[in-house]
Amino acid sequence: MNDAWTIGIIGGSGLYAIEGLEDTQWRRVDTPWGAPSDELLFGRVGHVNIVFLPRHGRGHVIPPSELNARANIDALKRSGCTDILAISSIGSLQEELEPGRFVVVEQFIDRTVGRPSSFFGTGMVAHVSMADPVCPRLSAFAAEAITHAGGQMSKGATYLAMEGPQFSSRAESLLYRQWGADVIGMTAMPEAKLAREAELPYALIGMVTDYDCWRESEAHVEVSEVIAQMHANGDLARRTVAAFLATLPDERTPSPIDTVLDAALITDPARRDPAVLAKLDAVMARVGGQSA
Repeated sequence: MNDAWTIGIIGGSGLYAIEGLEDTQWRRVDTPWGAPSDELLFGRVGHVNIVFLPRHGRGHVIPPSELNARANIDALKRSGCTDILAISSIGSLQEELEPGRFVVVEQFIDRTVGRPSSFFGTGMVAHVSMADPVCPRLSAFAAEAITHAGGQMSKGATYLAMEGPQFSSRAESLLYRQWGADVIGMTAMPEAKLAREAELPYALIGMVTDYDCWRESEAHVEVSEVIAQMHANGDLARRTVAAFLATLPDERTPSPIDTVLDAALITDPARRDPAVLAKLDAVMARVGGQSA
């Protein structure tokens, strides 16, 4: 098992300006699932290798519902990533999670529709567990990094993933609060599910930009408000990523998530479709996908 860190970072375009990022090179990475959101930026900070992917493409040109999450995760996997740190703007469903606060997500409620959510299907079936959808050790490093960077931090949040691109209705926002959701966003699903299938430990830092629309005495969410808070969050996000990378131990010890496919593959090896296995060459690289 590789004991070096290669961290895939998925986030906004400003994050490739991380302080101390060396040996940088943008590269195109082709996948069997189509094109990822953009070229990937390869680099290094100290002892940690970095592969950065701007989730919406440079200049924010791809809406949430049109993101090719399978291509994004596959591209990071075939680029040698061992773990993924995702950073995303979110709305708050709780009074104490004010705009400007950073939240380390622990659970998800998936309300997306129509987005391909698995690498597996007819010809190669697998069922991974999503009971605990994020990596606890990466999440702990992320929480420590936010505090070190001087940010206000909360952890243990439940993220409601909505389809978008429209924001919620008030009725929906109030319903999600009743469900126990703490924050809301449009991008973490199926991203987190696909990372698990690819045996990539995943952690998510959410940057609160607004209070969604459940506060009935206040105006509804406007893009201008969100963008202004995104810009305000940007410097803290870069400091947080730098602190996260500095926090990682010199050597990466194995994670249980590294081997989740051992208990997930269900199709008889003799019945596995070679064409499907060919598309899974990166995702299933560790376990192989031999068919008879």
